[in-house]
Amino acid sequence: MKKIIALAICLMALITSSASALETNDKKFVVPPLKYSYNALEPYIDEQTMRIHHDKHHEAYVGNLNKALDKYPELQGKTVEQLLLNINKVPSDIRETVRNNAGGHYNHTFFWNIMSPNKGANPKGNVMKAIERDFGSMDNFKKLFKQAALDRFGSGWAWLLKDNSGKLSIVSTANQDTPIQLGLKPIIAIDVWEHAYYLKYQNKRADYIDAWWNVVNWDRAEELYNER
Repeated sequence: MKKIIALAICLMALITSSASALETNDKKFVVPPLKYSYNALEPYIDEQTMRIHHDKHHEAYVGNLNKALDKYPELQGKTVEQLLLNINKVPSDIRETVRNNAGGHYNHTFFWNIMSPNKGANPKGNVMKAIERDFGSMDNFKKLFKQAALDRFGSGWAWLLKDNSGKLSIVSTANQDTPIQLGLKPIIAIDVWEHAYYLKYQNKRADYIDAWWNVVNWDRAEELYNER
């Protein structure tokens, strides 16, 4: 009987330990899988770039973020948005690491979802009306957006953003800074870090930007614009 009780205790301990491990793992950030295949955006973005960008670069941001948060378990379980919007409350010794890597995780997650194969036609609906209202025409919007992406010195992003009134603006951010820290809602974004395009386009950032319009998921942009 004692052996049975001892075995039962061991089993309960094992189950409890496993549950605790699962709970801890659930609090870790992970790289979300792509909603399309690695080669689905070709010929505009090549498969090798997508594999390295998604599986290596994005994974590095997530790994560094999780490692930083290991020091402060009370921060684990918070969303990436909560961390970024309350960055000044993050302990100073990990604040810059969290800012950079949480930003990288947020930006890349957004980037994968705002692209899709066979979605590159011009937008329709409210987002198109807003583009025409705030930029005059789709052609002028693309011109201004491209210039913002080209003018970003070094690494960063170009964004189409919406404020609380629904007005659109184009903003370029450095490195892995995010527009949500400006109180603005992302509608579309292009990554102009060199690792996003260098294998295919080398130093021709302008060619990459022109090609990128063919994979913009305007259906998702419309959903984002219509969200409050």
